[in-house]
Amino acid sequence: MKTNLLLLLSFFLIISCKDSTSEKEKEKKITNSEDYNNFLAIQKARSTSPYFELWNSKITSDSVELPSFTAVAGQYNMFFESTGDIAYLKKAEQALEKAVEVANLDKEKYYRSLSRNYISQHRFKEALVYADSAAELSKNIPATQHLLFDVHMELGNYSKADSIKKLFADPEDFNYIIRASKWNDYKGKLDMTIMFMERAKEKAEASKNRGQLLWVYSNIADYYGHDGRIKDSYEHYLKTLEIDSSNAYAKKGIAWIAFSKDNNSAEAERILDSVLTGHVSPDYYLLKAEIAEFENDKKAKKTAMASFWELANNPAYGNMYNTYKIEALVEDPATKKEALALAEKEISNRATPETYQLLALANLVNGNKEKALEIINAHVVDKTFEPTALLTMAKIYKANMMPDMVKDLKNELIEASYEMGPVKLKEIHAL
Repeated sequence: MKTNLLLLLSFFLIISCKDSTSEKEKEKKITNSEDYNNFLAIQKARSTSPYFELWNSKITSDSVELPSFTAVAGQYNMFFESTGDIAYLKKAEQALEKAVEVANLDKEKYYRSLSRNYISQHRFKEALVYADSAAELSKNIPATQHLLFDVHMELGNYSKADSIKKLFADPEDFNYIIRASKWNDYKGKLDMTIMFMERAKEKAEASKNRGQLLWVYSNIADYYGHDGRIKDSYEHYLKTLEIDSSNAYAKKGIAWIAFSKDNNSAEAERILDSVLTGHVSPDYYLLKAEIAEFENDKKAKKTAMASFWELANNPAYGNMYNTYKIEALVEDPATKKEALALAEKEISNRATPETYQLLALANLVNGNKEKALEIINAHVVDKTFEPTALLTMAKIYKANMMPDMVKDLKNELIEASYEMGPVKLKEIHAL
């Protein structure tokens, strides 16, 4: 009888421990489908509006009515954000080019708009031409200074960007605050970056400006993720969706949390598939491919990569997906030379530490380990603190027999395991 009682007590103890463990596992999970299921319902992507139809009807082959061009371009930008369809961004470009052509008064406004369109297309050198044209007409206007700062940061002209930033420095101005945040991110000062972003969030919430709120919530979610504050990141992606239920960027952010933090590939796939019913961008398929690789599903990875290349090879994208292409090309020995050629092309487009690390990686996989080391020492070390660049540096140090350097970077990269994801984490452990 005593033996049976002891067995019974042991059984209940085991069950109790299992329940306790299960509860702890639930507590560790960040994502909860009940939080965002309503946002995943299939929604028809916005590709027209009464406002667009009104202004578009005013444009004829010989039209010179500026408000029509700018209004239509603005609507095309919205359609691009909603659908991911590059055709809308190109149509916005055409409308703005026409506006620049016919404008006589306030021409700098149209220069700025066209420059921003080119930034979206990663045509940074062309963007600088129009930003400089705007500056010739309105050198001291803050909007032009903001634009010049943004273009020079994209081009890697950091000293120039810093000197421009000082011209519009105002700790109470939203536009200055978000650029101060971007500057500190470039300098690798994550605490300062988040401090400025939180200040920008306060400003946006006080003004109830929808555009500012969307931008701040989605971007601060990224920075919280970099800082390991995954729950805060998740909550701000949800805040983004509360304002814009179709926001694909926020949904992709939640999918990453499900995949990288919660180890829930199926849920990440479900979220991505819901996004792709109405918003199609090449990089979403890369995430699907990464999930498939983690799950060792070669067929699914092949399918996802085929979808990526089908989209990314659309000539309308131009340079927009060069970095993603290079990262994909270096993985396959059959395309390593193509990767090197594209990396050299991207350097001519914008010479930043991030593009140089891709050039170094492409050289490494092509057997040029000494040249790869020269590139990172000259253009990457202490110039970027992005984990992807640090991983490239570690691979190059390993190839050049520098174990102490590898060890230091490996420890740093393990701390960034959430940001890198489980697939890259395997590479890090193998260093």
